[in-house]
Amino acid sequence: MHHARRTTLASLAVLTLGLTALLTGCASPTTREGMTPGDLVAAKKHPQTVSVAVTGGQETNPLWKSQVSNTSFAEALSDAITRSKVFSAVAQGKGGNYQLDVVLVSMTQPSFGASFTVSMEAGWSLRRTDSGAVVWQASVKSKHTARAGDAFVGTERLRLATEGAAKNNIKQGLEQISSLNL
Repeated sequence: MHHARRTTLASLAVLTLGLTALLTGCASPTTREGMTPGDLVAAKKHPQTVSVAVTGGQETNPLWKSQVSNTSFAEALSDAITRSKVFSAVAQGKGGNYQLDVVLVSMTQPSFGASFTVSMEAGWSLRRTDSGAVVWQASVKSKHTARAGDAFVGTERLRLATEGAAKNNIKQGLEQISSLNL
């Protein structure tokens, strides 16, 4: 009888560890597609071109939390500019009429919960490449909440919340730029 109880406890421990691994999973990086707003409508479509540079992002450590890398944010931002036509084209390198610099300043992510709300702040700056004159700059704050119904696994829910915060940040920044007189 005593042996059977030990076996049951051992089986329960293995099952608990398995469930914990299933529910927590590994952190996956945010995706370009997940951060690109699809509902952005430009107030004005500027005929000039723009170059994009992003700094301050982090690569995702699979054992920790989803992060936003400079590359994936820049790709999502470029895709959003191309789709919305806020500028006529995104130039590679520094070849655009304007240079858009985005610094990912901070991101607040929860560690656990049924709903995850991620807050993000980024410093945006737009300048003319010919003169270097800054024509607009702003601190853009955004957030997004992913609920248990969005994803069962916590790491997936956190990635969705992080992508949503980045998507909202891109949308807000480009909406402000699209209202400028350039």
